[in-house]
Amino acid sequence: MITKTIYSVAFCALVGAAFLAGSQHDSHAGVTAAAAVDARTPLYYRCPMHPTYTSDKPGTAPCCGMKLEPVYDETGPATTGAGDSHRSPGAVVVNVEQQHTIGARVAAVETAGGTEQLRLYGKVAPEESRVYKVNVGLDGAVRDVAAVTTGSQIRKDQLLVTFSTPEVRQPFGSYVTSLDLLDRETKTGTPTQVAAAGATKQLMVDRLLTLGVSPVQIEQMTRTRTVPTHIMVTSPIDGFVVARNVSAGEKFEKNAELFRIADLRRVWIFANVAADDVQQVRPGTIGTVMVAGRATPIRARVDSRVIPQFDPATQSMRIRLEADNPDFVLRPEMFVDVQLELPYQATLTVPRDAIIGSGLRNSVFVERTAGVFEPREVKMGRRLGDRVEIVDGLAAGERIVVSGTFLLDSDSRMRVR
Repeated sequence: MITKTIYSVAFCALVGAAFLAGSQHDSHAGVTAAAAVDARTPLYYRCPMHPTYTSDKPGTAPCCGMKLEPVYDETGPATTGAGDSHRSPGAVVVNVEQQHTIGARVAAVETAGGTEQLRLYGKVAPEESRVYKVNVGLDGAVRDVAAVTTGSQIRKDQLLVTFSTPEVRQPFGSYVTSLDLLDRETKTGTPTQVAAAGATKQLMVDRLLTLGVSPVQIEQMTRTRTVPTHIMVTSPIDGFVVARNVSAGEKFEKNAELFRIADLRRVWIFANVAADDVQQVRPGTIGTVMVAGRATPIRARVDSRVIPQFDPATQSMRIRLEADNPDFVLRPEMFVDVQLELPYQATLTVPRDAIIGSGLRNSVFVERTAGVFEPREVKMGRRLGDRVEIVDGLAAGERIVVSGTFLLDSDSRMRVR
């Protein structure tokens, strides 16, 4: 009985000693593992979402409730990316979980071509070859003016104004006489005489047209063989009145402009292009024109007959587009939005959100190794929609941070202070 008791006590003592030895071994292993994670002493703790908040002891940030992360001296051994011993002073170490938290996304730099959308403000103007100035070749006094004003749509041969002048009586009489002469020679004269009479009539017609007599009135005189007491001025085309410079009872001088009429079935659109972009705009480039209040765009084409003109007021180049305007949606002096599709050759581009601009320099965060990002200065070229051309500082295939760069930049600036 005593022997069994002694054996029991010895067995319990042996089990206790083994358990104590195992506990001490586990405790030592845990310390060793913890030391393997990071043997450095944190300088301070900070919020991963708000890097400006720091604390001298661990805990949570009062602003967002996130767990504070330790910040170590960069000259000591690193825990993430420890194999990279040549990190720049502004390099940032961010693990995968933290990248998800701050919304950081990494992508490879690509070389590709595409189409750039160039948006411009344009102004509508009538085509110069479709603008007609109505004037007369002698002094006179206005008798009646048609009820048309600036902006009125008129038809060809529609009466605009009548005026009187004593200087036109003799040309009128000469034309009626030439008609009688042509009739007489046609009946009794020789072919030579008929031809001479016809030439005289045409000479009188040209003289009347030069003085401002309308073809409608000349045709009326041909039918009635009477001498009018006044001159009728009619519209030479279908179009819109863009200027009216006469009123009833007004006296005017020779060659004075009475009306200006424009055919708006085809118009011009002038738009200013920055000097950096004008080289991309080729003659014949197709664009779309948007008018306020209208959902359907209008097709336009960069005029190939003229080169861009320099605008000293805006220090830019002014291009001219042509557009058909059958419904007269586009009116002179109207402001419109112009969009051009400009193709560009394959070039190195990055998203605009990847660029960190400080005014004097532009940089991106390059992934040096997994979880280690360092800032690198780059030189930008053209802006291509939501992307930016990189002319120096990056190579195709390198991986950069394309979103969430704000927090990385804040962290990097704190490290180099």
